[in-house]
Amino acid sequence: MMDYISSIYDYWRDLMENKADPRTKDYPLMSSPFPTIAICLSYAYFVKVLGPKLMENRKPFQLRTVLVVYNFAQVLFSAWLFYEASLNGWLNGYNFRCEPVDYSYTPEALRTARGCWWYFFSKFTEFFDTFFFVMRKRYDQVSTLHVIHHGIMPFSVWWGVKYTPGGHSTFFGFLNTFVHIVMYTYYMLAAMGPKVQKYLWWKKYLTLLQMVQFVLVMVHSFQLFFKNDCNYPIGFAYFIGAHALMFYFLFTNFYKTRYLNSEKNKAVAAAAAAGLKNNGHPNGILKSSLLQQNGNIAKYTEINGNTKFASTMTTLAATTPTTGSVTTPNGNVTRQRIHASTDN
Repeated sequence: MMDYISSIYDYWRDLMENKADPRTKDYPLMSSPFPTIAICLSYAYFVKVLGPKLMENRKPFQLRTVLVVYNFAQVLFSAWLFYEASLNGWLNGYNFRCEPVDYSYTPEALRTARGCWWYFFSKFTEFFDTFFFVMRKRYDQVSTLHVIHHGIMPFSVWWGVKYTPGGHSTFFGFLNTFVHIVMYTYYMLAAMGPKVQKYLWWKKYLTLLQMVQFVLVMVHSFQLFFKNDCNYPIGFAYFIGAHALMFYFLFTNFYKTRYLNSEKNKAVAAAAAAGLKNNGHPNGILKSSLLQQNGNIAKYTEINGNTKFASTMTTLAATTPTTGSVTTPNGNVTRQRIHASTDN
């Protein structure tokens, strides 16, 4: 048993000390992944448990000025990271087909490694997105997708900075910083209040932009499975590609729920409201009718000739319990026992 534990320890020590890039080993939080894991877990606990509990008996904070300044700072930070990724590689000589890691100590290679660490650091600054939601009691924004996305990113990026600070997988950071320039610009404008918010009709396109980002990262990573002629560590291509695939499906589900389904529900609700307001005849989509059965009068509203529901029910008979059937919006027929009274 002790030999087994000793072999695991030796393997871990060799992985952390001998297999890692020596240029980044002395950077903050780079000696071991455990501090980063601890910070990520603490973040998740705070935003889902401790933070809401602390805010339970407090009024939401008004943070408009803070949010404008914070998001502007994030725009500048993301723009600088995008500039570094462009100047040091992806718009200045990197091969989009396959790009090896430059492990040399040239000024360009060292600058790229530093840029990778700053990208890693930026994932911690993004925690404040969620902290501000909690302080404002916007718990609807602290979704599972939001917490997973923010909570896992520092841990994911840590491995890249530790072993491959440069080369093929930095394409993800290159795209991601560009997306964040657009995203934090939107958040900054939204924080300025109603006078600006009315022009922000393009919110849903931010999610589409992120989904396009993940598709590009998947294609860029998975192409190495067919031809890896630059000898890039294939394990990191798997890692980055799988990461992008996971978030693509999470963001796609979010987009369908938040935008497609909600728009469909709003359209149906608006049509129903218009139909009732106009006595049930808006462009032939909805129609209302009165049916008399066993002395009772039931008003039904029909949508597209399929869905019927009882909106009112009166009677012409004396007070007696009666039984009738109603077709619900899902198409099921239910029987209801109704106590009708004389209509004076």
